[in-house]
Amino acid sequence: MRILFIGDIFGRPGRDIAHRAIPALVGSRDIDLVIANVENSAAGFGVTGDIAEAILKSGVDVMTSGNHIWDKKEVLDYIPRQPKLLRPANFPAGVPGRGTWVGTTRNGDAAAVINVMGRVFMAPLDDPFAVVLREIESAKAKARIVIVDFHAEATSEKVAMGWHLDGRVTAIFGTHTHVQTADERVLPRGTAYITDVGMTGPHDSIIGVTIEAALGRFVNGLPAKFEAASGGARINAIIITADSATGRATAIERVNLSAAEVDTLAKNA
Repeated sequence: MRILFIGDIFGRPGRDIAHRAIPALVGSRDIDLVIANVENSAAGFGVTGDIAEAILKSGVDVMTSGNHIWDKKEVLDYIPRQPKLLRPANFPAGVPGRGTWVGTTRNGDAAAVINVMGRVFMAPLDDPFAVVLREIESAKAKARIVIVDFHAEATSEKVAMGWHLDGRVTAIFGTHTHVQTADERVLPRGTAYITDVGMTGPHDSIIGVTIEAALGRFVNGLPAKFEAASGGARINAIIITADSATGRATAIERVNLSAAEVDTLAKNA
């Protein structure tokens, strides 16, 4: 089976290119499950119910998130009603929503998606290394295919989580930093890994934000309003090939396509 994971969808440019790219990739690459990180999909900060529903209609099966999940307050009412929108599982008990989805892929295989968040240079949450093992144990009672989105800042923490989960899950993907890394590999025990999937959105920017505002903070240290940029839309994603009988990954491939390349792919699909 094949799994498509789409890196952090940022604002309208990210939503637009994802909407065009998903059907083309699903059709041309025989994708069975589509996952996307959507925590920046509403103008770069958070997600709303309407935006989440539109992303689902574009072909996404499961949505993950991270530290920006609560930026739009209306999500507090939406997330308990939508099991396909995850928040990190290591938020404290009683927080709305859930950190794991278990369901069925397009080809009928059972699969699980788990969302956890790192603690290095991030808000202090419960221990992701312990929480993820509990979530995996529960998910594996129902599914062999298990995918983890580890939303974290520090490369070292992401690499550590990869080795922590090697052989325990089908794949672990890093998200949050919005820059796609080139270290994709299948680890020795059959777990696909990449430090960061990257960003689906405006790449003529500073990780999605307008250059002027973000650069100003570095140059003069003065506060500035961050707004989503609009130019240079690209889709960053990962395609995993996995053995549905064993749950092990057999291949991992990076996807990094411009808007023009997406349109060509869609025409030829």
